[in-house]
Amino acid sequence: MPDPTLYAISDLHVAYQENRDIVDGLRPENEGDWLIVAGDVGEMFADVTWALEVLAGRFARVIWSPGNHELWTPREDPVQLRGQARYERLVEAIRGLGVVTPEDEFPVWRGAGGPAVIVPLFLLYDYSFRMPGLSTKAASLEKAYEAGVVCTDEMLLHPDPYPSREEWCWARVAYSEKRLAAIDPALPTVQINHWPMVRQPTDILWHPEFAQWCGTERTADWHVRFRAAVSVYGHLHIPRTTRYDGVRFEEVSVGYPREWKRRDTPPGELRRILG
Repeated sequence: MPDPTLYAISDLHVAYQENRDIVDGLRPENEGDWLIVAGDVGEMFADVTWALEVLAGRFARVIWSPGNHELWTPREDPVQLRGQARYERLVEAIRGLGVVTPEDEFPVWRGAGGPAVIVPLFLLYDYSFRMPGLSTKAASLEKAYEAGVVCTDEMLLHPDPYPSREEWCWARVAYSEKRLAAIDPALPTVQINHWPMVRQPTDILWHPEFAQWCGTERTADWHVRFRAAVSVYGHLHIPRTTRYDGVRFEEVSVGYPREWKRRDTPPGELRRILG
């Protein structure tokens, strides 16, 4: 039997039956394998908990970071909590499944490639990934609306009780920065955030207007400052491996069926992070 491996996946979008079938088919190769789930499991509260319960029953440990879709408040969802209250309810439910959340003690991977501190983060975005020449959020949003490229977050992701999504983002950045700074400086980290923590991955987007919903400039040096061995993210639905400042970045998304059906690789392949 192979040694335990730390795997990652994201953007499961289990509202689609084809993607739900992918989750049903995910299995570890070793009883000691860990799995990172980097957000966008689904929109409906019950779908999110269903998928994570299935995975927690198979993998030795599951680590979850939320995406924007988990934070939506769809009208048809029986759970009508918004913003911070929705996030807190998700954390409570997911923690009850034995899954590690961004509010828990960071676990240490001690398998091959370790030791490394596994750091699930929830950071959101602040519209700072703007197109060149646009100096304000208002100008950036106006450009996006003109192009017809507007994230559904503008309608369904409520920042309550924060006045705006960017202010919620800044609060999460400050909180997370303190936690990262408290990690033993002798240990590397695996940083997990649904949105990429540097801007460069958004440079290949077909619609550059969408980048403003993809992260914050405030984390641009965290992979260096906080000793990232790997930075794991999703959101873009462009699975690939890149390196910035010598650090490996892994985009691990499944994406929508219309996207993964066009790829040569089979959907739902777990990405090896360490091990």
